[in-house]
Amino acid sequence: MSRTSPHQHLHESELSRRGLLKAAGGLAAGLAVAGTAAVSTADAAPATWTHPGMLHNAGDINRAKVRVAAGTDPWLSGWNRLTANSHSQSTWTNRATATVIRGGTGENYGLLYNDIAAAYQNALRWQVGGTEANAVCAANILNAWSRTLTTVTGNADRFLAAGIYGWQFANACELMRGYSGFDLAAAQEMMANVFYPLNNQFLTGHNDACITNYWANWDLCNMASVLAIGILNEDAAKYDQAVTYFKSGAGNGSITHAVPYLYTDSDGYALGQWQESGRDQGHTVMGMGQMGAICEMAWNQGDDLYSYDSRRFMKAAQYVAKYNLGNDVPYTTYTWGSGQNCAQQSQTVISSGSRGQVRPVWAQLHFHYNRRLYLDDKYISQMYYNLVAPEGGGGDYGTTSGGFDQLGFGTLMYAK
Repeated sequence: MSRTSPHQHLHESELSRRGLLKAAGGLAAGLAVAGTAAVSTADAAPATWTHPGMLHNAGDINRAKVRVAAGTDPWLSGWNRLTANSHSQSTWTNRATATVIRGGTGENYGLLYNDIAAAYQNALRWQVGGTEANAVCAANILNAWSRTLTTVTGNADRFLAAGIYGWQFANACELMRGYSGFDLAAAQEMMANVFYPLNNQFLTGHNDACITNYWANWDLCNMASVLAIGILNEDAAKYDQAVTYFKSGAGNGSITHAVPYLYTDSDGYALGQWQESGRDQGHTVMGMGQMGAICEMAWNQGDDLYSYDSRRFMKAAQYVAKYNLGNDVPYTTYTWGSGQNCAQQSQTVISSGSRGQVRPVWAQLHFHYNRRLYLDDKYISQMYYNLVAPEGGGGDYGTTSGGFDQLGFGTLMYAK
């Protein structure tokens, strides 16, 4: 069992997300809107959908708006990171194209991930700051892509593009939902017809490879996209598909495959070895962001995947944070089948590659486990406060795709 904070035992029983919202207090108007969805069964979509209800609910947005207007930190510091980013400027011009290619000849997927970052950041500036110019910019970007994009292709990496940019595009759309200049119907149609078929093809067929061939992140980004499309389109079947895969899917993105081994360290903290830990730390930290996005989106629709299987994901996040802070962690040899014939491969030691890499994934995890649930998240907290805070977003962590794998700005949107 993890070492407890003084408050932890108040929350050890399985609390519903709904009950936590009712008990949370704070900005009542926002929370009232955020808590309207009906309690859902373990594998069922909500009877009433919550909007906005992906990475951010109405309470998150209202809190950021009030705190930034009051000039209160850490929200103000998070806001300043947002407004300083070139992608958040209302002068951003979209570069929508019919065909996006990731992997192989003619790669152009940077057009998409830069425009998604711009749409999301402009949408945040409108939601939190109320500036109409940012709303117009975000809507124009999303409308252009929704009406233009017909194909995501390339080598196997096309499935990464369909996954990562699928859930991210849907999140930008969710923030603009209800804005008069945003064409929600076009976005819903494009997501269902361009992104979902690839997401589904990967999760059900894994590119005709051995089920264990692809790293956890490949499953996770496609699961996240299916979940986000389910919420955006109020499509219960897609929502259920993603939640069910998280709990019991055959590939490496399901929770027990993504976190195959559990430990307790000498200080009593529960840890979970991440599936990609023997690969490198950049992709391992990326996994915290991809699974974190799934958990937060489900949370805002009433499903607590953060706590599923005795908080298995928290144990993994503690493990990844502890190692990337420079501490030792246990490691069990990881063996898997690769290629089409499931040829066996093994990793016998944890990888130090890209150890300590900074990605904007930790605010969301810290403010959930520590501030929503009052749990002692020692290593997650240290990772966030010592290395990351205040979090930026796409464009703040390099120009290559890895710097855009998360939408970011968790300090602004999750601080409590």
